[in-house]
Amino acid sequence: MPATPAPMTDEEARTRLLDAAEALFYAEGIQAVGMDRIRAESGIPLKRLYRLYPAKESLVTAYLERRDRRWMASLSAAVAGQADPVGAVFEWLAGWFSEPDFRGCAFLNAYGELGAGPAGVLDVVRRHKAELRALLAGIAGPGREGLAEHLLLLVEGATVVAALEPGPGAAVRAREAAYVLVRDGGGGTGRGSGIHAAAE
Repeated sequence: MPATPAPMTDEEARTRLLDAAEALFYAEGIQAVGMDRIRAESGIPLKRLYRLYPAKESLVTAYLERRDRRWMASLSAAVAGQADPVGAVFEWLAGWFSEPDFRGCAFLNAYGELGAGPAGVLDVVRRHKAELRALLAGIAGPGREGLAEHLLLLVEGATVVAALEPGPGAAVRAREAAYVLVRDGGGGTGRGSGIHAAAE
């Protein structure tokens, strides 16, 4: 007799639920997708779904937290050790914007739908943006807080434009603007950053 398959662990069930939630929430919107749709797409019984995620807010929060970890890890790896980290940021964005399922920033999308609603969701959105700001501040270098803020605006603006006009174009144009800021000092208080020399 064939061996009886081992029962699915909670970790496996969470992965299936989060995979389904991410695909549906990102493509169609959080409010448009109900828990029963997640159950159907994941194949996880509704009773188990609610045991793992007692409310839709907890599932949305978990989806955004997992996406944050993956997104930040990928961008951080793309710029680590690069002679031109500013260019690397926008090259990474260009690749992301060109993906066939690109629908803009999941965190801004969630905030746009839910506003100041669920506290857990809002906390993840704010934390994600703080992590991105910190990454860009590290790239800009000490004493160049103005440049970091300008880079953040360029990244966010390019992402919004790309959601409407998919493809690498917004990232390419934002990179050109970023190089102008770097060359001109970027609003910071110093000019000692290695990226200044790289851009010139």
